[in-house]
Amino acid sequence: MFVAGSNPMRGGGLASYMRAHALAAYAAGFVARVFCVGPHRQVSWSSSTNRRVRRGHRRIVAVPQPPTLRSRFESVLVRALAGLPDGLLRMMVGRRVLIDGQELHVEAQLGLKLLALSRSPPLETLSVGDARAQVAADARAFEGPKSSVARVDEITVSGAAGSLGARLYAPDRAGERAVLGLLVYFHGGGFVVCDLDTHDNTCRFLAQQSGAAVLSVDYRRAPEHRFPAAIEDALAAFRYAVQHAAELGADPARLAVGGDSAGGNLAAGVARLAAADGGPTPAFQLLFYPWLDLSRKRDSYRLFGDGFYLTERELDWYKGHYVSAEGEALDPRCSPLLAEELTGLTPAYIATAGFDPLRDEGEEYGGRLRAAGVPVALHRHEGLIHAFVNAIGVGHIGRDALLEAAGALRVGLATARRD
Repeated sequence: MFVAGSNPMRGGGLASYMRAHALAAYAAGFVARVFCVGPHRQVSWSSSTNRRVRRGHRRIVAVPQPPTLRSRFESVLVRALAGLPDGLLRMMVGRRVLIDGQELHVEAQLGLKLLALSRSPPLETLSVGDARAQVAADARAFEGPKSSVARVDEITVSGAAGSLGARLYAPDRAGERAVLGLLVYFHGGGFVVCDLDTHDNTCRFLAQQSGAAVLSVDYRRAPEHRFPAAIEDALAAFRYAVQHAAELGADPARLAVGGDSAGGNLAAGVARLAAADGGPTPAFQLLFYPWLDLSRKRDSYRLFGDGFYLTERELDWYKGHYVSAEGEALDPRCSPLLAEELTGLTPAYIATAGFDPLRDEGEEYGGRLRAAGVPVALHRHEGLIHAFVNAIGVGHIGRDALLEAAGALRVGLATARRD
């Protein structure tokens, strides 16, 4: 059993470490045999991964670069290990981790073990470019097979200072020519890392399982574009979706906003700012472990600020690249939790992870919304860690959590249609 204050990555001792290497080596050999691409083997790519570039009414088919052999190897290795029986997984990852009355799920513990064995340098020690590359590699390894959707279009939307890249995912039911709900999605990454590709399978899965289209927005990132560029782009992109709902195949009364981590910050900010300016507002908010207060650290930082993927040091690094002065963190556009007035905001689904330094502020925000009379569904996934929406290829826990959220989105948008 793990005691708070020790290092969970060393919980299994030398024997656990050796078992991990033995099992990983076995799985690596298996994956290498399956995925060795020789001159007599051809690899075909599913048409569901094709993307189209849409400019105005003209579509150009854009075939994406296929994944590298290494990225395929890493991804299938992760899935192969996660598919082992729980007893073997427990042998591999070591002792149970219990903190704050919660037990870390064995699949989450496996993910942490694999990341530790990769011996990647701490993100906060890297340049911005290297940090982006490292996070992108992690996302490819853990995202799993691509979820099938009817169509993916590369488009541009209006940002606060010019055009932004975006990706529009149409669910399979789009073939019925039904008018869909639409989720405007903002990826996480501390306002610094991640992009449309790191969250591609997340958006595919949400579109597939909710029946709504998903518009993923490539807002401007720091440090090239510091606060308030990201929130200004997010609000402009939502307004674009409202104005062009028909072109996007969506019902303008059934537009939602959503995002994870820093993207959850942007989605919450858009919901509040749209209500404050008296214009059209989202019908629903879908927030995954949102980073909602850059001005203060809560107790979950102390409990989970090291050893559970997202660290306190990384959050400090992200913040240092995003804000130009400490006072900016007190601006509600930067820290939505600091907004004085939350009355009248759109209904929200908030998912937090039990082993996440951002857990407490997400739950505090849910409490404040309820106190303001806003309908809220708040679910703490006790055994999970930050970034579970990007880990749907590791066992079932990330997929199950995202499936629940997709169901909440479906219900939220269906209710909005009846209003």
